[in-house]
Amino acid sequence: MTANLHGRHYLRELDFTTAEIHHLLDLAADLKAASAAGTERRRLTGRRLALIFEKNSTRTRCAFEVAAADQGATTTYLGPDSSHIGHKESVADTARVLGRMYDGIEYRGFAQDTVTELAAHAGVPVYNGLTDECHPTQSLCDVFTMREHSRKPLEQISFCYLGDARNNTANSLMVMGSLLGMDVRIAAPRELWPDPLLVSECLLLGQDSGARFTLTDQVEDAVRGADYLYTDVWVSMGEDHDRWKERIDLLLPYQINAEIMAATGNPDTALLHCLPALHDRRTDLGAELAAEHGLEGLEVTDEVFESPASLVFTQAQNRMHTIKAILVATLGRD
Repeated sequence: MTANLHGRHYLRELDFTTAEIHHLLDLAADLKAASAAGTERRRLTGRRLALIFEKNSTRTRCAFEVAAADQGATTTYLGPDSSHIGHKESVADTARVLGRMYDGIEYRGFAQDTVTELAAHAGVPVYNGLTDECHPTQSLCDVFTMREHSRKPLEQISFCYLGDARNNTANSLMVMGSLLGMDVRIAAPRELWPDPLLVSECLLLGQDSGARFTLTDQVEDAVRGADYLYTDVWVSMGEDHDRWKERIDLLLPYQINAEIMAATGNPDTALLHCLPALHDRRTDLGAELAAEHGLEGLEVTDEVFESPASLVFTQAQNRMHTIKAILVATLGRD
């Protein structure tokens, strides 16, 4: 499938048609194959990107920088303490300044309204590297990874997200899967179910795409037959420790472990995780959780994370290929 996305923003999945998402997936596959074969053609030579990060990042920053470099573009990193955006200079003013110096702007931060305002005033394509509402570069990578490792077309693939279903990753997965006609399953405690308005949007998308959408608190029903199980972190460094216990107690039944993998009844079920993952005690946060709660792993056990079923590092690598596709599609020179 082909589509003309030149000059477009990439702010959220709902801004795109099914055909346009398939175009990005096909382009990512072509770019990944060309990179592996050593035949990649630079289509962003001379392009300049500003990368605004109000939140620290590993995968998103590296994926944008490597994707841009591979394609001949240059990047300027503006970290949490290295710009005036929102403090001494408005978002609109920042957008108008950067839009006169750069060909594209990436933003990773908090409010969706911020990236929307950047796009309204920049005059160049703006890319959402993550907001509190959605994570559209991640969801594109996720479905790319699912397609890459399945013999089924996307419309026949089933995935189940387990855990906190109100966060940005879950929101984006729901929308992307519904847009592409997939079998979308969300397993979460009712207290952490997604916004009903977003669920309604997903159901409407499914009427056109043929997507199947399930929202439940029953884990075994949700995972039965699933091709992929997906999870994300439950707690963050800096959160109150009393909050940790509350969330862990609530979410522990949704941990991806050997029993949950077996409950799918599908020997080919694979694990996906957007990372970072609390699967052992080899991090400061993991060690604190182990000491306070006696847990060696949180949202996923180390046994599953390190198993042959885990695709998490291939998935992380694919962030670069799918972000590269977004940049080439919106800024590329023929």
